[in-house]
Amino acid sequence: MTDESQKEKLRQHFARRVTNQARVVLDTWQKIHADPSASAPFRDDLSAAADKLARYAGRFEMSAYVDAGKAIMAATRQWPEQQPPDAEALQALRDAIMSLEQSTQRRSDRQSSEPPRVYRKTPVYVALSNHELATRLIRQLEFFGFRAEAFDTPAELMDACALHKPETILMDVGFGGEPDSGLTTVETLQQRHDTPIPIIFVSEEDGTIETRLRASRCGGEEFFYPAVDPGQLIEKIETYTHNNAVEPYRVLVLDDSRAQAKFMETVLRKAGMTAHIITDPMQIIVALEEFNPEIIILDMYMPGCTGMEIARVIRQQDRFHSVPIIYLSAEDDVQKQLHAMSLGGDDFLTKPIDPKHLVATIHNRGRRARSLLALMIRDSLTGLFNHTHTLYLLEQEIVKAQQKNHSLCFAMIDVDYFKKVNDTFGHPIGDRILRALSMFLKQRLRKTDHIGRYGGEEFAIIMPETRESDARTVINDIRERFAELTQSAGDREFHVTFSCGVAHWKGEAASTFCERADQALYRAKESGRNCVIGSED
Repeated sequence: MTDESQKEKLRQHFARRVTNQARVVLDTWQKIHADPSASAPFRDDLSAAADKLARYAGRFEMSAYVDAGKAIMAATRQWPEQQPPDAEALQALRDAIMSLEQSTQRRSDRQSSEPPRVYRKTPVYVALSNHELATRLIRQLEFFGFRAEAFDTPAELMDACALHKPETILMDVGFGGEPDSGLTTVETLQQRHDTPIPIIFVSEEDGTIETRLRASRCGGEEFFYPAVDPGQLIEKIETYTHNNAVEPYRVLVLDDSRAQAKFMETVLRKAGMTAHIITDPMQIIVALEEFNPEIIILDMYMPGCTGMEIARVIRQQDRFHSVPIIYLSAEDDVQKQLHAMSLGGDDFLTKPIDPKHLVATIHNRGRRARSLLALMIRDSLTGLFNHTHTLYLLEQEIVKAQQKNHSLCFAMIDVDYFKKVNDTFGHPIGDRILRALSMFLKQRLRKTDHIGRYGGEEFAIIMPETRESDARTVINDIRERFAELTQSAGDREFHVTFSCGVAHWKGEAASTFCERADQALYRAKESGRNCVIGSED
């Protein structure tokens, strides 16, 4: 055996050990995530598993896993012993686990032809009468990083749910042989769990209102009649799984009373939100720039100015025009409250503040604000950033790269022969392919990367702190995996590829930067498509 082959064998050995250990870490995290209030016994297990992961990865210079392991260990140190984690420690754990998940998804440091995969330990259960469809669906789910299991009988499904509560169940209404045996199975299952399992129902024969009502009452989130193809089902399954943890609301509080401000901070953090407290109204502009809040809470009466005056100053800035502003005051005059809200406020809470009322108000306002923001900055088909916001994010990342002297890459992706796909299979299938690619990109790129739909079948990726060679490696890996994904249109199956151009920032303006990536994409098309070309090639 040559030195090179020995080295490759050793690399594969360590890759398996590292990914197996990563599974242990993620499995322990799932136990914590399932019920944080009862997770104190798992604190030391998680820390020990992360330490072992970092040591294993360090032996073969798998730096991404080393960093992820150390980040998880650091997060557990914020978690008091023998106690459940508080909101701050829990968020630190989520961020650290996210970095591990991204490392397992990117796989850029492994070179074996079929590297071991790390799937989420919490499964998706498939209970379909059509075994062929179940097999195809599981194969597709694995491409998207899910761990899916199929079952032949209701009894097998019930036993599996008793051992591991699934993230969601894809259930045939007639699973088990009888017309409504799938519904009966789900009704029994839900009684055994404190919190309901999201169920996606499918039916080939029964779409009546009676059946739909019964499905909804036992936890059915979706009902497909007649049953749809794997591509559409995966989109829905992804919606009801915890692939992307909801980001905590960023709440800025301005109150001149330090005691009141600390009380607010404690309430918000216990509710899992990120709070930034200031007591000097003259610091509001700095706080807005540095913290970029989603919700702002203002005291009505402060020395030197009023909350209404501060609200007017905030509203003069376009990017904070739609951010909810909530006033706090002991003022109980309804006319004065209404006048205050007419000057830029959205809600009014009277002191002393009821913590439950405060948290409920922020959640309601926050959900609506995020929904409105998504309509403004996201593409309705794919959920990715739209063209305008993608360019705005690129400008922001260029400023950061310039300030911190960091590398920055910009990539443009174009689906190959997309017009032919639309002409052959129809636009709904083309739309489904665009959604599949967007989901593929989101699951395999880092949280810090920005992904946008640039237009039509073109996508753009902003990759901060990334060298061009690394960007090409990552995107090429995604390209190869996406090309293996089987697309379906009725009873026909086919494969789709994409081409990509990558550019590394050289200090130029955003428009020039984009142009270089676009030229690289053009060369990739000219080179035969289904490849990744750098701007220097």
